[in-house]
Amino acid sequence: MAEIDVVKTKRNGGGGRLCSTCNQRRPALKRPKTLEQICRECFYAVFEDEIHRVIVDNQLFKPGERVAIGASGGKDSTVLAYVLSELNRRHNYGLDLFLLSVDEGITGYRDDSLETVKRNEVQYGLPLKVVSYKELYGWTMDEIVKIIGLKNNCTFCGVFRRQALDRGAALLEVDKLVTGHNADDIAETVLLNILRGDIARLSRCTSITTGEDGPIPRCKPFKYTYEKEIVMYAYFKRLDYFSTECIYSPNAYRGFAREFIKDLERIRPRAILDIINLVKTLGSLLQQRCRSRELVNAVVIFLARNGVKLVFCWRD
Repeated sequence: MAEIDVVKTKRNGGGGRLCSTCNQRRPALKRPKTLEQICRECFYAVFEDEIHRVIVDNQLFKPGERVAIGASGGKDSTVLAYVLSELNRRHNYGLDLFLLSVDEGITGYRDDSLETVKRNEVQYGLPLKVVSYKELYGWTMDEIVKIIGLKNNCTFCGVFRRQALDRGAALLEVDKLVTGHNADDIAETVLLNILRGDIARLSRCTSITTGEDGPIPRCKPFKYTYEKEIVMYAYFKRLDYFSTECIYSPNAYRGFAREFIKDLERIRPRAILDIINLVKTLGSLLQQRCRSRELVNAVVIFLARNGVKLVFCWRD
């Protein structure tokens, strides 16, 4: 869970620091992305406006489209459903929005989070469709783990979940599927693909829209949104979301990348966006389909210029 950096101010007869945006109200928090101390009202405004600008600048939607929101009940998808429904009304996007959830069959986790999604359905007035591993594949994730053990669970589940979302979106007959992948998630994926030497995936993992050549494209409106700011927004707005981590995820390889990204963020808040933009910087190398060593060397140089020193030992 991301930490919430709430600004504490003393009441000293009207003195003290004011919001750096409106210069009228007392600051309530420090933005992780910019380190600005701002009030709640200005935070809501800039948070929502940044997402609106991403949607407009990247032309993510067209009026009249049916859009499914991948809803897990967690903070990212809950904030996405709330903000997208608000922006849809405010800016007249003209979208028909739906909630789409996948029941992987994880006892003590997904069954509880789905209850949150069902409450969100009522709270936001968005129709909900739930598809399950059991009905699609004939088995649950719990049954899979009993066979394969506590290893590579997220790898298996990720493949099944992506296909389940596609099939659920097809049943809803939507034009687009949006997910709550945020800037932290994308930066983690960049790092993982670098460490794996997966050049093909690295070249497309930062794309804001994927699957454009398929029947249902996927969009990531939170591409430039920090996880901490999503948590702050949900906290101050008192949104109803499920915060328990999946019981199988502690064993995931992604966890190591996540911790590294958090360490970089503590050193330099812009590190997350810099890693996302790294793919553009390495564009020529990716087009040449360079070897893993050349790619990693380029990354080491990039990070060193941003105050992070890495040392790799190669074995030929």
